[in-house]
Amino acid sequence: MIDKTLLTETVEQAIAGTSIFLVDVQVNPGNAIVVEIDSPEGIDIDTCADITRKIESVFDRDKEDYELEVGSAGLTSPFKVKGQYLKNIGNQVEILTKDGRKLKGTLLSVDDDSFTVEITKKVKEPGKKKPVEVAEPETLDMDNCKYVKYLIDFK
Repeated sequence: MIDKTLLTETVEQAIAGTSIFLVDVQVNPGNAIVVEIDSPEGIDIDTCADITRKIESVFDRDKEDYELEVGSAGLTSPFKVKGQYLKNIGNQVEILTKDGRKLKGTLLSVDDDSFTVEITKKVKEPGKKKPVEVAEPETLDMDNCKYVKYLIDFK
């Protein structure tokens, strides 16, 4: 079985001193390894190839066979680490809270365990026939969200 701790350390050493951050490392049955990375500038195939070579230099396929996939975190995948939140400040995000609310808004800021989004709500003002849209900031705890992900708007 592939040592996940050694694998994680190997990836962290490979990305040390860069803007790249580790999103996730999975060692699935049959030694199928999946490494997800990201950076504020995005990830290119050459970066993935470099990290793949560094992993292969530590883990000998002759001793233990494995399947290796190194790639960027998917555009529509839920955020897993703080770096993904920071990367998306100013972008539209979709949030599903643990209490079942589905929210859409602009990510404004990120703290260690919470984030603030500007959510546009329709509010009925006294004396007006139609509701008006009002943008309000709302701070949410990361632990109280089932997922937060980048919102692709095809309008």
